Amino acid sequence: MERIDHGLGTQGKRRYSLGAMLFHWLTAIAVIWNWRLAESTENASREQAMALMADHKALGITILVLTIGRLLWRLRHPWPPLPANYAAWEKALARFTHVLFYVLLIALPLGGWLATSLAGQPVDFFGLFTIPNFPVSINKNLAGSIFEIHATAGKAMLLLVVLHVVGALKHTFLDRDGGLFRMLPFGRV
Repeated sequence: MERIDHGLGTQGKRRYSLGAMLFHWLTAIAVIWNWRLAESTENASREQAMALMADHKALGITILVLTIGRLLWRLRHPWPPLPANYAAWEKALARFTHVLFYVLLIALPLGGWLATSLAGQPVDFFGLFTIPNFPVSINKNLAGSIFEIHATAGKAMLLLVVLHVVGALKHTFLDRDGGLFRMLPFGRV
């Protein structure tokens, strides 16, 4: 029977730790859900759009918290080395996309929160409590500019997600090196 390396040991570690897997998949689900929430506002009534955007903002804060948690987790649980069969360009691209993911996973929620604060709007956390605004003066023009940057950065995030998924599928099904299974607690790496 295959021995599953859950990333708990230091020698021969090929999988991410279970905690890293949990952070990864929760964040992935939250990012895709948040994208769908934002997209759903386009054909919604004003009242529906406001409710969807309230959930979008709350989920954005959740993504920020998950990302900070994930970074703190990584301090104690470093990721496994990239497989030796990866070409130099694949390793460089993997590192670049991971760094860019973290930048966007922090910048998008913070930018949205800042723009919301500049617009003088509250961030209601799923009806449980209100997250305080940044201590800034209301400036709706600046808020609008930041919201535009936020939307563009969100599209960049989606392209990065597609690149990430294509890479995982390439390594899993074409290269057959089990790339996807590095982030799953089952399967052969």
